[in-house]
Amino acid sequence: MQRPDPDDYPPLGLVVPEPEVRPGGQPDFSHVAIARAGSVRRPEVDADPQAMRDLAFTIIRVLNREGQAVGPWAEALEITPDDLLEGLRHMMTLRIYDARMLNAQRQQKTSFYMQHLGEEAISCGFQRALAPGDMNFPTYRQAGLLIAAGYPISSMMNQVFSNAQDPMRGRQLPVCYCSKAHGFFTVSGNLATQYIQAVGWAMASAISGDRRIAAAWIGDGSTAESDFHAALVFASTYKAPVILNIVNNQWAISTFQGIARGGSGTFAARGHGFGIPSLRVDGNDYLAVLAVAGWAAERARRNLGPTLIEYVTYRAGGHSTSDDPSAYRPAEESAAWPLGDPILRLKNHLIALGHWSDERHQQAEAQILAEITEQQKRAEAIGTLHHGQHPSPADMFEDVYAEMPPHLLKQRHEAGF
Repeated sequence: MQRPDPDDYPPLGLVVPEPEVRPGGQPDFSHVAIARAGSVRRPEVDADPQAMRDLAFTIIRVLNREGQAVGPWAEALEITPDDLLEGLRHMMTLRIYDARMLNAQRQQKTSFYMQHLGEEAISCGFQRALAPGDMNFPTYRQAGLLIAAGYPISSMMNQVFSNAQDPMRGRQLPVCYCSKAHGFFTVSGNLATQYIQAVGWAMASAISGDRRIAAAWIGDGSTAESDFHAALVFASTYKAPVILNIVNNQWAISTFQGIARGGSGTFAARGHGFGIPSLRVDGNDYLAVLAVAGWAAERARRNLGPTLIEYVTYRAGGHSTSDDPSAYRPAEESAAWPLGDPILRLKNHLIALGHWSDERHQQAEAQILAEITEQQKRAEAIGTLHHGQHPSPADMFEDVYAEMPPHLLKQRHEAGF
């Protein structure tokens, strides 16, 4: 056989994916295939993953444009209007809290902040599928898990301000919250590490014969990290009781989601290579999030193994207060996002049910704003980034070892503590 001559072929090259539109262009989401609300089937909880491969290439939706809950996923929901009103309040609280803390960062009262704008339904809705003792391993954009679990807003503010009442005692970046009692593992600034931690925690729960499940969280950009793939290997091999959540908000820090997604078509489709049931859901539909999260949690509790869920949403704000999204995407793109605003969609659903109104919504907004403003005043009175009371430097030596080793004792003594 004659050896090939490289000169007979054109020069090699790489393909670098590009977003549909850059700043100055017209926003275009025509590539997002959106299934009609209520049209996507709901498999049995114990269905074989091979029998639901199609669910990784569509979008499960419950709320239609008229604010009605339709389809098989809606029919399986056991939720009252009061439950939905509580969920609406959780999302409104998160959005107003975000706005206050964003302004506080601009006023140099804290060093850093990250908004959840447009993504409130995902964390606030998912938390309702969990039970006390279950554990989330979140990223920095799931504070709604804490709010929906009843964690005090004041504690969140103190952590953001790193004041003397900061539960983390100044040893974490702002928004890197933690509360074991509320099923919220410490947020790590290192990307994707929480994914393998969640799988390991779920495996430990199963090994010990416990009944608690875990939830892993990751953004679309971080799925390019090796920890993401390692987590899927262990979750699928050992059938760990874990829910593997991917929040696809279209943009990493300045890179569109196509870079991390690769050629799989969707992030959910990556689960197929591991034999994991994989679903895509409308992340701006509170009821759809509730329905899919409940389905996955039931599967884990029955010891049927992991589920991978991709939430299709849009990051309306900047990646963080260090980011300027106008540098890489059109300013009008947020308004053009076809899945709408999660708060407005649930509000309209409750109005359609006759349990809410525009007037009551305005009153609730004013009430929540007043409550959060009052708590912010109290937190700022304790201390902010440059003023007031701060944690003692002596705290850096604590919570490292059960018994402090000699070298730390020496360092603490040399520091004068």
